[in-house]
Amino acid sequence: MPFFATSFAAPLLLCVSAAAQDNALELFHKMQRALGGADTIAGVQDFDQTVKATAWRPNGELMGDVRKRVRWVKPNYLRLDQAGPGDTFVLYFDGKSGWEILPDGHQADLSGGELDFARKYLDHLLLRIWLADRTAGYAITSPDRNIVRVSTNRTRADQLDITLDPGTSLPLKEASISLADPAHPSPSETQFREWTTVQGIKFPTRVWVLHNGVKLADIATEDLKFNAGVRTKDLAAKPTGLKPQMRN
Repeated sequence: MPFFATSFAAPLLLCVSAAAQDNALELFHKMQRALGGADTIAGVQDFDQTVKATAWRPNGELMGDVRKRVRWVKPNYLRLDQAGPGDTFVLYFDGKSGWEILPDGHQADLSGGELDFARKYLDHLLLRIWLADRTAGYAITSPDRNIVRVSTNRTRADQLDITLDPGTSLPLKEASISLADPAHPSPSETQFREWTTVQGIKFPTRVWVLHNGVKLADIATEDLKFNAGVRTKDLAAKPTGLKPQMRN
């Protein structure tokens, strides 16, 4: 290749890359505005949500009802309490380490695939994803029209693709690789079906979860609070009787 071709190609590639990055951030900022604004979202210091879901097995067999409580304290404290047929557990994560209570009542420190699951769950919390442009460790790109990709790494398993409604700029769905079963990662899609507004922030209250294109859960929010005074020491405390804690 002639020298002049090489010397002009590098700046051209840099320009294309910069333009793509600008387009990705423009899409991301449109989404933030549709959701209530970045400053309003950033004002949330803690989060407490209880949901009820109808769940199915991958073969279509009905599992029954599952209830789940998700609590988070900014920036990295997470607690999950879930009760349902064959899928009851409690998990605590402080951003680096944590513990879990398994369905059989066994207690264990988070490690291996379970630690990866906790990290990814925290990374993909909506209130964190929606501030990815203000949070260290996230990268924002746009692989296609009306799609924002947020990633914490460059591997496929760490990418979250958010498809935006071209009219409202609200998220329609998210696509990622699920680590719910750490030994068997699978393509996952979350579809946002209904929304509400809490303290000026739009938040989904009805979602469908699909793995490998098969609907596994229809989830409806029962209770949702922002800035409710959730304390980190409460998240770290093991529940009475080692049972999931669904209410204050």
